[in-house]
Amino acid sequence: MLAAALAAALPPAPWAQTAAPNAAIRLPALGDAAGEDFTVGTERRLGEQIMAELRRDPDYLDDPLLLDYVQSLWAPLLAAARQRGDISADTDTALAWETFLVRDRAVNAFALPGGFVGVHLGLIAMTASRDELAAVLAHEMSHVTQRHIARGITSSSRQSMVGLAALLLGVLATSRAGNGDATQAVIVGSQAAMVQGQLNFSRDMEREADRIGWGLHNGAGFAPIGVASMFEKLENASRLNDSGAFPYLRSHPLTVERIGEARTRVEAAAGPRGAAQAPLDHQLMQVRARVLMDSGVAALRRLQGQDAPAPSSAAAERVAALYGSVLASLQLRDAPRALAAVEAALPLARSAAPADARAGRALALLQAQALLANGQPAQAGHVLAAVDAAASPRALLLARAQAVLEATRAGAEAAPLRTQTEGLQTWVAEHRQDATAWALLAQCADALGLRLRSLRAEAEARAALGDVNGAMDRLRAAQRQARSSQAAPDFIEASIIDSRLRELTAQRRAQLAEARGERGRQEPPN
Repeated sequence: MLAAALAAALPPAPWAQTAAPNAAIRLPALGDAAGEDFTVGTERRLGEQIMAELRRDPDYLDDPLLLDYVQSLWAPLLAAARQRGDISADTDTALAWETFLVRDRAVNAFALPGGFVGVHLGLIAMTASRDELAAVLAHEMSHVTQRHIARGITSSSRQSMVGLAALLLGVLATSRAGNGDATQAVIVGSQAAMVQGQLNFSRDMEREADRIGWGLHNGAGFAPIGVASMFEKLENASRLNDSGAFPYLRSHPLTVERIGEARTRVEAAAGPRGAAQAPLDHQLMQVRARVLMDSGVAALRRLQGQDAPAPSSAAAERVAALYGSVLASLQLRDAPRALAAVEAALPLARSAAPADARAGRALALLQAQALLANGQPAQAGHVLAAVDAAASPRALLLARAQAVLEATRAGAEAAPLRTQTEGLQTWVAEHRQDATAWALLAQCADALGLRLRSLRAEAEARAALGDVNGAMDRLRAAQRQARSSQAAPDFIEASIIDSRLRELTAQRRAQLAEARGERGRQEPPN
């Protein structure tokens, strides 16, 4: 599982305290800049290389709705960090500031080089409110804004970016295989032990992330109780000798000082010290994470069986149970049962949380998904047409495009599909790394007979996933299509394809040259 790797391997948990207890961890003073050899650009480059591999991993999850929810918490934290001056001018544009999801039950979150922050589904499923989840995101963002990862890699490291990324991913691969001996062999048999020590976060860095994360959390408008309740959960798990479900505890070990300082801040903060509250939208995302993190049939059957919640339970709890049942039924390809459950959930949600617009959008998107699975694309389109796209623009864009694509395939007129295709084209022009949108654009363009645009979109989808060779293959196929087409040639599209192929060819040559240079440095001279 990717969880084991992210908890134990170097890049996903760069602060992991796996070094020997007495090992010296040499770090610059907290006020110092990162080493000159590990600039902001170098950090981003390393992060991109690691992400290129992770995006192809089956545990990497692109669920538009759940990702939109995490982004709705991440965005105000990012705005608060900019307003507070925690993000410098060079890091603001050079780092990615991107969150992504990992399909795993373990409670964990982690920062990678380059400003990438991963969130396990297990963490979302465990948090009782958006304020708790935001507390973890604020802490991880603080590791990025303070460049703790860069400081942990000393300038004396002789690793090239290709070599360092390969080393980190090598540890990741052996960890995912569940072979502890193999992981140790990679560490002992290379420079990984040194890099592990360089990547560890010190206690001072953890305390700094706590302090700055607290300011970000409050500055973004989240309730202080979220930080307190999250610390209490982690403290209870630590006291009970975490059995492995909380790798976050191993990568961010709690200390008496950290717990005491967190309690002092919460007690000093204004506002009541009541329990953290979970609005309906957070409850729905909790359930969504629980369904998506475990694809086993037995688990899905259990969640599907919640389509008849006890009448005595609160209305919001019944809505959440029905939501989980719908999603589980869809995973099990039982569309009629999913449709029946979502139709039961809709009136309950309107009475339980009439003002919760995000929850209403989540249920509408799920209803449309159930209608599509039941072979009713036109009805799904009508449901989606009434949804406000303001809070979930990407999720709604993809859902609407999928609905009109299915309707067109079923014989509907092509005009709506052309509109949605142009909407997708505009989106990917601004979000070049959105592999899911590129793939859907390829399907829509193909359905409209735009073969060149379809092939180019397929290529861009593969490039976004880091598959440069696959992208080049699709572009070459597009060139052959352009030469053999009997229709009037699309000179603009053909020109874009030629230019993009040259770019990727140059990129691939640079990667191979750097890899050869790294091997040359590792091999002793004759």
